[in-house]
Parts: sequence; structure tokens; C-alpha cells
Amino acid sequence: MNIQSQSRTIAQTKVRTHIRYYILLIIFLITAVNYADRATLSIAGTEVARELGLDAADMGQIFAAFGWAYLIMQLPGGWLLDKFGSKKVYTYSLFFWSLFTLLQGFVGWFPLAYGALTLFILRFMLGFSEAPSFPANARIVAAWFPTTERGTASAIFNSAQYFSLALFSPLLGWLTYAWGWEHVFIVMGVIGFVLTLVWIKFIHNPPEHPHISKSELEFLKDGGAVVDIDHKKTDSAKNGPKWSYVRQMLSSRMMLGIFFGQYFINSITWFFLTWFPIYLVQEKGMSILKVGMIAAIPALCGFAGGVLGGVFSDFLIKRGFSLTVARKIPIVLGMLLATSIILCNYTDNNALVVTLMALAFFGKGFGALGWPVIADTAPKEVIGLCGGIFNVFGNVASIVTPLVIGYMVKGLHSFNMALIFVGCSALMAMLCYLLVVGEIKRLELKKQ
Repeated sequence: MNIQSQSRTIAQTKVRTHIRYYILLIIFLITAVNYADRATLSIAGTEVARELGLDAADMGQIFAAFGWAYLIMQLPGGWLLDKFGSKKVYTYSLFFWSLFTLLQGFVGWFPLAYGALTLFILRFMLGFSEAPSFPANARIVAAWFPTTERGTASAIFNSAQYFSLALFSPLLGWLTYAWGWEHVFIVMGVIGFVLTLVWIKFIHNPPEHPHISKSELEFLKDGGAVVDIDHKKTDSAKNGPKWSYVRQMLSSRMMLGIFFGQYFINSITWFFLTWFPIYLVQEKGMSILKVGMIAAIPALCGFAGGVLGGVFSDFLIKRGFSLTVARKIPIVLGMLLATSIILCNYTDNNALVVTLMALAFFGKGFGALGWPVIADTAPKEVIGLCGGIFNVFGNVASIVTPLVIGYMVKGLHSFNMALIFVGCSALMAMLCYLLVVGEIKRLELKKQ
């Protein structure tokens, strides 16, 4: 019996499990809900504004509330991840952002004079709670995936934002139409609570996962995965963030190019997350129910582009291209396609508008390889903190884009300049990678 048990154990160690794919699936689903919670106000925005008496500038400020908090919490969130680990920090993050999403459904209970302020505060707290999510995703991918799979894995979790819009836009549009805007927030909050329980039960670090085989763990280690990211504590994790490390990252031309590139890429994202459905309603005269269905089309194209961009990048690496070339080619091609959004200003044909938006969103997804690049370049000692800085730069766009577009629309009574603004952001992202970043490689920190 002992011999049989021993033989079974030896046989199991020779079987390469694929636990990393299940981990990626959970991250993907939670990231989809993460983005759906950000986009709830976009879908329900027309009805919310009507009921609370808000104009475009007011809505721009409320949209930006999320961005202010998300921005403020990036460095503290990255430090918390490096100190306490991805699982623990993400658990609290997921629970609280679900709570603040749900509470937005009860804003109508407040007197009208306080409705806008209450909504602003809840959106602020939503951003505060969601802040660690993407740096945590980057850390988990760095721990669970070797270099040759990291581009695809990162692109898949990043593409959840498009899948989210494709899946949830019709659902949330229907909820707004059939049950009222309040139910958009309540339903999404409940979904988040369920996923919190899933996260607690199934997410573990690679060496601690009960179902991973020795061969898969060795495969990860040999391929460059940082499997002990939460197991082996570094000085920065024990004693707090090393500000000399932050200065080194901010003085690196490569890292600055990546950081600013993410700002411009996120400017495109935040147009689609905030103003795109309102653009279809106000500029193109579509009903909210139709918008919920139409908004899914560009989102599906963005999802396809997001996955294909990562797959294509990893394919180039496997064919012998350098990491620099393999990451930059999809980014440049994708950003060029994203500029097609400007052409929407020159047609009144709604079908053509949706087609151009779909092409732009596909390009944005194809070129959105910022997180794979961070997984490739972040110093091993402070991957969470580096991801936080990256997200600080990227999510300045979550403040600037809603506000700028809000004031453009209010002042010009048109979305034409807003679309030019978004298209130029794509061009600037491309130039950051072509002219600033240089060679893509892991940054080595100087110990001080």
C-alpha cells in the first residue's frame, strides 16, 4: 500500500498541471466586474442626471471622483501589496468596492440637494477601494506565468475591460430600462460579494496552492515567474517603500516612457467607460435600451484586440524577436487603428459610427500592452509599488478625460472636439513607445 501511494505520488509529480489558467480565469472575471462597476454610472448616467438635475459638467466631476481616489491610493496600494501580499489586500479591495457600488443604488433616497454630493462621495470611495486591483493583477501574473506566456496572460486580464462592456452593457441597459437605474448598482454590488467568496477560496500563491504539481511549479520557476513574490519578503516589504527606489524608477527614461504611454492609452479607455454611451444617446439620438446593445459591439472588438495583441506579442518572442520589438509592434499598430475614432466626426450614418468605434476599440485593445511591459520591466523588489506608480500615471486620465470632455461638450454643444482629443491621445501613446521608451528590459535597482 505504501509502495502504491509512493508510486502515485511520483506519477503525480510528472504531470504538469495548469492551475495558472484557473487563476487567470478568476482574475479575468473579477477584472470584468471591476470595470463594470466603474461603468455603471456611464450606462445609468442619462437617467441619473435627469433625476438628480445634473448637467454635463456636473457629471464630468462625478465621473472624475473615481479617478481622484484611484490616483491617490495607487502608491499606498502598491506598498500594501508588497507588504501584505496580493491575496489579502485584494480580498478587502473587492469587498469594499462591491459595497460602495451597491450603496450608489440608494442615492435616490437622499434629498435632491444632497444627491449629487452623495454620489460624488460614493464614486470617490469606489475608486479608493479599487486602487490595488491592477497592481495586484500584475503581481499575480508575474508570480504565476513565465516570460513567454506573460504577454498573453496580462493581455487576457486587461481585455476583461472590453469583455465587461460587451457582457454588462446590454444587461445594465436593460436593468435601467426595465427596473430603473438603482438596480444597476444593486445587482453589480451583489455579484461582487459573491466573487469575494470565490477569491478567498481559490486564490493562493504558487508554492502554497494545494493542487499545483511540482512540474508546473518548476516550469514557472525556470521560465522566469516570480513564484515567491509573497513568500520571500524583501526589505522594502518589511520596512515600507524605499523612496530611493521610487526616484530611480522616475529617473529612468524607459519607465517614464511606459508611464506616460499608459496615461494616453487610458485616455481612450476612459472615454469609452464614461462618455461613450452618453455620446450615443445625446449626439446620435439612440435610446438607452439600444445603447446598451450597441455599446457591446465595440467592446467585443476591444476584447478580441486585447487578447490578440498579447498573443501576437508572445508569438513574436517565440519566433526569436527581441522583447522590445515584440511588445512595441502591437502597441504602434494598435494606436494607429485607434485614431480612426476621429472619422466619426465626418459621418451621420450610425452604422458607420459604430463600425469606426469598433475599429478604434479593437486597436486600443490590440495596443494596450502596458501591463505586460510592466511585468517585464518592474524591479523584482517592488513590483507592486512599480505597478502603483504606473497606475498613478495611467489613471490621471480617469480624472482629466471625463472633466475635459464634460467641459468640451458643455461649451461646444458637440462631441467633435472630444473625439479629436481621444484620437490624439492614441498618437501620443504611440510616440511614447517609439521615441522615449527605448529597449524594454527589467530595471535593476541600485541598493542604497
